[in-house]
Amino acid sequence: MEDILDVTADDAVKTAKNTIVSICFIVGVIVLIAGIALAVYKYLTPDYLDDFDEFDDDFDDDFFEADQDLPEEAADAVEAAADAVKDAVTA
Repeated sequence: MEDILDVTADDAVKTAKNTIVSICFIVGVIVLIAGIALAVYKYLTPDYLDDFDEFDDDFDDDFFEADQDLPEEAADAVEAAADAVKDAVTA
């Protein structure tokens, strides 16, 4: 009687191991296919960022120069706003 129970337990363990191995194999194949698809997508997708950076750099140089000064009225307004913020923070 014990031999029959022993054989049945061995079959159950083998079946469980085969199921786990099968599930891991299927998940591995799906991950492999997804990785290949991602690599192909990244390789075939054009990189638009390089074009944008070149345009952006040229555009900034035309309008913003370092030697531009603020008018005196604007400088006074900035100082007044800074003082108002300091007063509000300390109050």
